[in-house]
Amino acid sequence: MKKLKLLLAPILAIALFACEGPQGPPGFDGLDGLDGLDGLDGVNILGQVVEIEGTFANDNDYSVFFEFPQTLEVFESDLVLVYLLFDQVDDPDGGNPIDVWRLLPQTRILDQGLLQYNYDHTFLDVNIFLEADFDLGTLLPGDTDNQVFRIAVVPAEFGEDPNIDLSNLDAVMSNINLQENKVEKIRMD
Repeated sequence: MKKLKLLLAPILAIALFACEGPQGPPGFDGLDGLDGLDGLDGVNILGQVVEIEGTFANDNDYSVFFEFPQTLEVFESDLVLVYLLFDQVDDPDGGNPIDVWRLLPQTRILDQGLLQYNYDHTFLDVNIFLEADFDLGTLLPGDTDNQVFRIAVVPAEFGEDPNIDLSNLDAVMSNINLQENKVEKIRMD
């Protein structure tokens, strides 16, 4: 056994030190390839926002149903956020009024009781509906007629980012690089 160790020791030493030595000369540079043609612009996968307007009434069971158009691709894993145009305030610089958006669900305290704007969704549609602890038929037109909503569809990972305030529509649109004039507006009848 001792003879075997003595025989293997020099072979191991040669193998360990045989890889050392001066570095060889650098290899030749290859030829540059040809530039390819630019491809078509892809689809914005970071997120999309669509604006809808609808009226809550007894005949639609106080709900506004919106089916996603084929131009708006929604995956089962996406986050679907709905914002209500709650108010408009004057621009201190004298420009157009400034929209005030609130993330649903949104509860209002009225003389009749509590009113909640709420929603549910699938990857095919969004259903925005009213819930209350009183007869919805007693609501004033300001609470039901021509209500404006923005529906934001963003990947689930977007919602996990603690640096993005999902309750702030402007922050969401800024983070998906969407300009106000690019929001598709749809009137529901």
